[in-house]
Parts: sequence; C-alpha cells; structure tokens
Amino acid sequence: MAHGEVLEFEEYVRTRQDALLRSARRLVPDPVDAQDLLQTALVRTYGRWDGIADKSLADAYLRRVMINTRTEWWRARKLEEVPTEQLPDASVEDGTEQRADRALLMDILGVLAPKQRSVVVLRHWEQMSTEETAAALGMSAGTVKSTLHRALARLRQELESRELDAHALERAEQGDERGMERCAA
Repeated sequence: MAHGEVLEFEEYVRTRQDALLRSARRLVPDPVDAQDLLQTALVRTYGRWDGIADKSLADAYLRRVMINTRTEWWRARKLEEVPTEQLPDASVEDGTEQRADRALLMDILGVLAPKQRSVVVLRHWEQMSTEETAAALGMSAGTVKSTLHRALARLRQELESRELDAHALERAEQGDERGMERCAA
C-alpha cells in the first residue's frame, strides 16, 4: 500500500472510530469483544483499502467485514456444556413486555415535534454525538442540546401523565368491583 493510502486509512480510522465502535457494540454484547471485533475488521480492511474505489462506502464495507467476522466467531465457538444433576428452572421470556415497552416508546415519541423527535432518535437511538447530530440535522450543537433537553422533559411529563391515568383507571376498576360486591351482598 502506498504511503498516501496509509495516511488516508489512518485519517479515516481517526475520524470514524467512535461510530464504528458503536456499530461493533450493536453486533456483540460485550464491550471488550466489540473492540476486538472492530480491530479485527480494521486489520482486514487495511489490506484491501486500495481496492475500495469509493471511500464514501468505507463505513458500509467495514460494517460488512464486522458482520462476517462476528459470524465466523460464532461458528467457531466451542460449546461449553457442563453436566449437572439438576436442571435449572427454565424461565422463558416471550418478549411481550419488551414489545409493550417499544409500543409505548413509539407512541410517546408521537407527542414530540418532528425536530425534537429527530434529535432524540439520533442522540439516543443511533447514539450519535451532539456534534454528529448537529451536522446531520443542520443545526448548532447548542440547539441540539436545548432541543434534546426540552424533548426529554416532554417525554418524562407524558410518561408521568400516562402513569397517573393508568393508576386512576385501576382505582376506578377496583371501585366498580367493590360496588358489585356490595350489591351482591
């Protein structure tokens, strides 16, 4: 690889390493494994850097290398089974609670203005930095911070309001049951 390409690759890694590490963390649960995954992908990409004609696609190329590497690791892992006298209690989560949380999140995001929703999604869902979010939305970092602050306050307010409504409904239902019991007696 030519000296200029080495410098270009080093600059690319320096500027994109945080975003690439976030991508690696989405692929593997352990932060140390995510760092190893990224380093392995960077080593593999370094050898093929001159073959990437459109450097704007380097992120996509690296993500694909990380996915392929993670798949290789998964296939190569050794199953570590330990025989035991007693089987552990099996608790199976069906994901209902997780889907309900996600549905609630999507519903309450609807109370936000589009600009607020965009800031919340980019900062917390996509885990972009304040500066990256500002660049993506074409606003200043200060505007991102203040918009995020107001949006999170609005989301908290909405959650509290819904919680109070749920408690009021629950009390009303309990009152109806007591009234029926009195009538039956």
